[in-house]
Amino acid sequence: MPSGDASDRGPQGPATQVKEAIDPSGDLSFGSPTPAEGTDLWNLAREAGNLDVNSRYAYLLWCRDFAATSVVARDLRGAVAGFITGYRRPEAPDVYFVWQVAVAPGFRRRGLARTMLDHAVLRMRSNGVRYVETTVTPENKASMRLFESFAEANGADLTRDVLFSERELGSGHESEVLHRIGPFTGPARTLDGPLPD
Repeated sequence: MPSGDASDRGPQGPATQVKEAIDPSGDLSFGSPTPAEGTDLWNLAREAGNLDVNSRYAYLLWCRDFAATSVVARDLRGAVAGFITGYRRPEAPDVYFVWQVAVAPGFRRRGLARTMLDHAVLRMRSNGVRYVETTVTPENKASMRLFESFAEANGADLTRDVLFSERELGSGHESEVLHRIGPFTGPARTLDGPLPD
């Protein structure tokens, strides 16, 4: 989810001077989504096939109000290749909740979801986040592997427990299993190693 330039080491988004990180392969750049990309995120969520798709309006609002806690990957033409939407929990600001992860078909099986997750969590850790949470349905094996590998790479514990059951979600919707990763200890790492103190 990069070289050692300043764009890799701090929070990114509209409220900071660091706007975007560049993929070392040169194929992609990573930054905060803009409202102009809200429809692209909505389309990508629909194409993913395994996400609960929200209204187009919700993605536009997300790109306005939660841009600083979300990540978008753009290809060389500026088209959206993938995104992660997430937020810090209001009652637990040391927790970053990953809402959705989506990768465009042409960019799948290249580790893009993990690269975006690394970018998002690096940014959040520099702002005091010690835990990552997400929910995954039992059939979504790819997402389970993503978060398991992320926990392992960061030397963090991963616990699971049902957050919302089928009873609460309604028939036709699997249980949402909460995956909680953390606490993160030690200095946050860049994608190339530890952040300097």
